[in-house]
Amino acid sequence: LLMGFLVQVGHEPLPPTVGRNVLGRKVLYLPGFFTYARHIVEVDGKRGLFRGLTPRLISSTLSTITRGSVKKAFPLEDMEHVSNKDDVKTSLRKVVRETSHEMMMQCVSRVVSHPLHVISMRCMVQFVGREVKYSGVFSAIGRIFKEEGILGFFVGLVPHILGDVIFLWCCNLVAHFINTYAVDDNFSQASVIRSYTKFVMGIAVSMLTYPFLLVGDLMAVNNCGLRAGLPPYAPAFTSWIHCWRYLSAQGQLFRGSSLLFRRAPIAAASFPID
Repeated sequence: LLMGFLVQVGHEPLPPTVGRNVLGRKVLYLPGFFTYARHIVEVDGKRGLFRGLTPRLISSTLSTITRGSVKKAFPLEDMEHVSNKDDVKTSLRKVVRETSHEMMMQCVSRVVSHPLHVISMRCMVQFVGREVKYSGVFSAIGRIFKEEGILGFFVGLVPHILGDVIFLWCCNLVAHFINTYAVDDNFSQASVIRSYTKFVMGIAVSMLTYPFLLVGDLMAVNNCGLRAGLPPYAPAFTSWIHCWRYLSAQGQLFRGSSLLFRRAPIAAASFPID
């Protein structure tokens, strides 16, 4: 959890190492998960790996409770399962209704849990500057309210919600069209394939919507008085769109999406490695 976020903000305390890609060419790789985790333990002890865990758990709990409450308050009427191509319109209408309901639950739960998510991000990112500004959930709530007001609890919310909405609609609609037009009902394993389609699409779409997650997390710590939210790590962004454009210009919109085989940026790999 901590390592992933530190990579997102661009904190690279360890030098890259020379390795080889699948073609056998020498390339520079940034430290992977285990090397980075070992560095965190050396600096902060084993407890350092769990920075921000308490507010993150509270955030997840609030999200789960909220989704359950919304689902109970606004139950979705069951529709008969439809898979025949003759009932495409009915099947599509079912997918749209279910996705709309799921989107409502996700958006409400995101709004409710986001303040704790912001606190979690700030607790974790203090590792960079060795700060202790956010030392507990209640003290963090008081500090954010005093320095930034109510809006301080919702920085980075918009890109997170946009990412959630795009993910749900793309995943559900694409999976529906694949199951309807690409999978033949006469095929003996059709039901098995359909059961995995949404799962596979979820993985693919999550990669496409990752930049929204990255931008939302960076905005949560940007210009909040912590070192990792200020230059040279990042400019003081005026909006999440400014942050998006900055990362896009740097070719860093997918920074932190992988924690295993991390290629060094072109700037870091500009020197000879032969």
